[in-house]
Amino acid sequence: MKRFTTSLCLALMVAGCSGTALADSIKGRLGITGRLGFIAPAENDFDDRKLETDAGFIGGGGVIYGITDSLAAEIEVTHTEFDAEGVSGHDEGNFEVVNISMGGQYRFLMPQTRFVPYGGCGLDVLIGDYTRPSGKDAHVDTAIGVHISGGVDYFFNRQLVFTAELKGIVAPEVDMSAEGTSGNFDPSAIVGTVGVRYFFN
Repeated sequence: MKRFTTSLCLALMVAGCSGTALADSIKGRLGITGRLGFIAPAENDFDDRKLETDAGFIGGGGVIYGITDSLAAEIEVTHTEFDAEGVSGHDEGNFEVVNISMGGQYRFLMPQTRFVPYGGCGLDVLIGDYTRPSGKDAHVDTAIGVHISGGVDYFFNRQLVFTAELKGIVAPEVDMSAEGTSGNFDPSAIVGTVGVRYFFN
């Protein structure tokens, strides 16, 4: 039994080291990412009323490409929905936001580990929609913002990676209008996600 336990531990160490050697760099490699998580959106106003927004779910995916050992470029598209309430707690409809995000990562290569922390920043195109309690859609202008992010990748093997990320999005308020009334939509938010990356090569 002791010999079996020793052999098993040795095999796991060898597997871990071999996986690490393949996991530390994505230079010249293309991958796809799928994400799911939460969003804490900013508050908005409509028809001179403050709209308190609830946290919502967010999901999406994109592609990532390793330029060098430490630099990577990525494009992701996410979709989220969240409800809005008036100050007295009554329903004020719901928002939808599609975020087309383009940016880069700086990846911190960690020897002898499967973990690769990273930091990123980039540009966001935020396409919003606001549905009033009456069921009618409001027109919401498209916003351009920026993001800063931090996360970590964990390499199960050369192709399959678990990823977790926290992102802050900052964008100026844009106009929205419906049924002869108007307001301001603030697309800024804090987003936390987990997901999976798969590299083809």
